Amino acid sequence: MPQGIRILGIDPGSRYMGHAIIEKIGHNRLKYIHASRLVLGNAPLPERLVHIDRFLDTYIETYQPNVLAIEGMFHQKFADAAIKLGHARGVAICACARKGLPVFEYAPTDVKQSVTSYGMAEKTQVAAMVKLILGVSEDWPPDASDALALAICHANRCPLT
Repeated sequence: MPQGIRILGIDPGSRYMGHAIIEKIGHNRLKYIHASRLVLGNAPLPERLVHIDRFLDTYIETYQPNVLAIEGMFHQKFADAAIKLGHARGVAICACARKGLPVFEYAPTDVKQSVTSYGMAEKTQVAAMVKLILGVSEDWPPDASDALALAICHANRCPLT
């Protein structure tokens, strides 16, 4: 049973999905639980979406998060990529909502601002600050670091969740 509030961070994608769990204990202590990348590959999109749904069902059962922090929609250069990303986000949100998790969406600039104090920070800066904030030396794929940053952003912005 979690000691505090477990936050699931998701950096959605149709080829790779970053996912992470942190626990907020008290008002300002964050504990790293898990982070990784779900590799969805080149299967047809409907198969990848089913994989996201099934994965999250198991992941939520395993780690028992209380809330979801997910990256909100942002401007994409290519319509096809934006549509696929939207599908992946929708499946992730639905899988979490089905399990009763409240869903919070954050813009990439808000996440970067919350973690690095600079809304235009590079991915490497975000990853370095995530490690510093959580007090770990582990290296993750960029989407897993981004998922952790989303969870940290939520912990910083919503102290009562």
